[in-house]
Amino acid sequence: MRLAIFNAIFIFSYCTWRVLALPDSINIGGIFDANDERQELAFRYAVEKINADRKILPRSTLRAQIEKLPADDSFHASKRVCKLLRNGVAGIFGPQSENTANHVQSICDAKEVPHIETRWDYKVTGDVYSVNLYPHPPALSQAYRDILMQLQWKNFVILYDSNEGLVRLQSLLQEKAFSITIRQLTSDGDYRPLLKSIKRSGETCILLDVAQETIYTVLKQAAQIGLMTDYYNYFITSLDFNLIDIEDFRYSNTNITSIQLISPKDPQVQQIVDSWVQGELRYGRSLPMHLRHITTEAALMYDAVHVFAKALDDLDSSSEIGIHSELFCESDQTWKHGNSLINFMKWYSSRPYGAGSRPSSPYSNMSRYPYYDRLDGLTGLIKFNTEGFRSDFQLDILEVDVKEGLKKVGTWTQAGGVNYTRSWAEAVETVETNLLNKTLRVSIALTSPYAMLKENPERLKGNDRYEGFCIDLIDEIAKIRGFNYTFHEVGDKNYGSKDRTTGEWNGIIRELLDHKADLGIVDFTITYEREEAVDFSMPFMNLGISIIYKKAQKKPPNLFSFTSPFSGDVWIYMATAYLGVSVLLFILARMVPEEWDNPYPCIEEPEELENSFTLLNCLWFIIGTFLCQGGDIAPKAVSTRIVAGIWWFFTLIMISSYTANLAAFLTVERMDSPIESAEDLAKQTKIKYGCKKDGSTYSFFRDSNIPTYQRMWAAMSNARPSVFTESNEAGVERVSKSNGMYAFLMESSTIEYVVERKCDLTQIGGLLDSKSYGIALPPGSPYTGPISSAILKLKEDGELHILKTRWWKERKGGGRCVTEESKDAANSAELGIQNVGGVFVVMVAGSVAAIFLACCEFMWKARKLATEEGASFGEELRKELLFIVNCSESSKPVRKKSSPAETDSSSIYDESSSTYG
Repeated sequence: MRLAIFNAIFIFSYCTWRVLALPDSINIGGIFDANDERQELAFRYAVEKINADRKILPRSTLRAQIEKLPADDSFHASKRVCKLLRNGVAGIFGPQSENTANHVQSICDAKEVPHIETRWDYKVTGDVYSVNLYPHPPALSQAYRDILMQLQWKNFVILYDSNEGLVRLQSLLQEKAFSITIRQLTSDGDYRPLLKSIKRSGETCILLDVAQETIYTVLKQAAQIGLMTDYYNYFITSLDFNLIDIEDFRYSNTNITSIQLISPKDPQVQQIVDSWVQGELRYGRSLPMHLRHITTEAALMYDAVHVFAKALDDLDSSSEIGIHSELFCESDQTWKHGNSLINFMKWYSSRPYGAGSRPSSPYSNMSRYPYYDRLDGLTGLIKFNTEGFRSDFQLDILEVDVKEGLKKVGTWTQAGGVNYTRSWAEAVETVETNLLNKTLRVSIALTSPYAMLKENPERLKGNDRYEGFCIDLIDEIAKIRGFNYTFHEVGDKNYGSKDRTTGEWNGIIRELLDHKADLGIVDFTITYEREEAVDFSMPFMNLGISIIYKKAQKKPPNLFSFTSPFSGDVWIYMATAYLGVSVLLFILARMVPEEWDNPYPCIEEPEELENSFTLLNCLWFIIGTFLCQGGDIAPKAVSTRIVAGIWWFFTLIMISSYTANLAAFLTVERMDSPIESAEDLAKQTKIKYGCKKDGSTYSFFRDSNIPTYQRMWAAMSNARPSVFTESNEAGVERVSKSNGMYAFLMESSTIEYVVERKCDLTQIGGLLDSKSYGIALPPGSPYTGPISSAILKLKEDGELHILKTRWWKERKGGGRCVTEESKDAANSAELGIQNVGGVFVVMVAGSVAAIFLACCEFMWKARKLATEEGASFGEELRKELLFIVNCSESSKPVRKKSSPAETDSSSIYDESSSTYG
């Protein structure tokens, strides 16, 4: 009972105090620029919303006192503020102009009247009697930085239209991670010259910080000069980019990123716009279409009125306050409750609140008791720091999408930074969708077998004129990704080299940097220098630098090639062994008694014994067994048999080894090449060597730190005439015509192609380095990922191997040298006279030697007979020759010496003997 009575007394006292505290009508002032209709509209309907919702200020009604004045008119602004103060306003909202706002602020500070702003204001310290709902510029600049870091921007241009923009981006300009170029828009409205200079500079990332009404014009003129393509990226700092008509840029595939504080598609925003339309109809007016889109500043003004009303209600709940009836600018009078009210508004920075999503309707979380709630408005959580600045807020990150137009892809908060809600798969799908049915311009250079003209190309048109490995590769990638393409031939056939003086690129890379081409494909080596200039896809071929040289001439077979299985030392050792064993056998045979035989077996006790192993017989026996022919005599003693057995074992091994190696030495053709590696080239000066000028091989030797390659570079760069060529084809042709006096350094894959067709050339040594070929794209190209994944798929499916086999071994004369080598190998299996000619020479030489010795013996015998017979040498020689040529005679009578009595007779023949005496 007592508790009920106490509650009734408390409620009665509370309601009575509430009635006495605030007046029924509370004036609030709004100062707006003459052309700022949205601010005025938001201010009026925010007051109506509060008056209609009795949860806030249930006993009082707000009355909007609106004053309009020309922009930057400080004098009239001061007059209007004083007028509002005389009317007893509890707070003043606006204006947006910086000069007039500062004058209004100074008067409010003097009279201690709260000043609520919704404009961009770069103040380090806040005013005592002011709060600003506009996001604090340092926090906005931090958001810009975080988003650009997430987008991986490194080099970009800032386009701004006023010095205010530089102040707004000050912290971004101080970031050392960025390389920033600053350009200011001209005031004449024609931005094309400036945009053209940006295009010439090669910059592809542009940060646009200009007035809302200028954004569309800048983008439209950028599109006119070709700055709105796939390769350009824009970041728009305006919080109202969502109000821009992006239909003209939606299908350009330009990467446009922006931010917003409120979303026009938000049901809460649409609900409020509908209430404005209905409100205007109640007054007999029609809301113009351009006012049916809420700007950020209008939404901030709408929230500002609610924040003010909530703070006034909270202050009224905690203490007894009153509204002054009037204040005069000329007097020293101030509003004693102004300080408390502004502190209540700033107090929203520290009150506790629970986590949660934005409420279903604006301001639904504004409960009666301020220390239990959080304040959410159209612009999200409303929270101030102690200086009265709004530094804790959430931004939506937007991107222009082909399908959906302006699409939310993430959020930013000061505590959490950038949080992309779009998945990686969604990002890839977007790029692949943009690539469908798009026509890409592909730059090529005519190089076999990568890109070549078909036969009679003048009869063909467009892409049908070309063929080659890279042509087929692009066609396969296009089938996977669904895009179209047109080939463009580079005039100077230069893939792309950087001028060391000017730093400018030429060739295909120049076209990619100028966005004259979407892809560049040929035998394009991925190097660090090129990677810094353009993007590259995943490699489609791995290779390295090697040497192409005239194929070594076949070394003519040695006349005595049958001696090749053994070296000269082995032959000397064998001859020495032969003589040594022969002499050993001769000595042992004379030592042992078993080798002494009876020459006349019929005589049991002979007076003499004979030894068959004379020195000559030992030599004959050893050579006979060495040649596996045996002999007429055989050892009988154990010691001589041991010597013979060991010799036979030695002979077995040596003959087997000789026979095994003889076939290889007779059939394998020896190649006589003066160089076998890069080291051999570096060590000599007779053979010149070079590479393609300004190519990747040229850069490799120029920049190498390896001593061998440094010596080679010095030799190449100092050679006169120059050893560098304008193309690989010219280098190959020079090798063919130099007769072994020039070697060319180039990629191994191209060497493989050449040696398949030019049978007089070959690859020397291994690879000097490891590198890859890839497809070049403009820097920052969105199509690098899809192209790379398509190459990976072709690699996994084996299509790249099929393409290489087709163009290296099957098409355009491929495999010809393999066929010739097979024929040569078949022919080399047959031994010609040049292989075994030395054996015939030995045979002929032996026969000639035998004939010479026989002739010498014959003439010596004839002279001996002539001396013994007392006849002339000529007569005896004639007789012997007549007998030799008489082939019918198989026996020869013995000629005996004549007696002294038979001086008349010339000679006596005994036909019964078969021995010539």
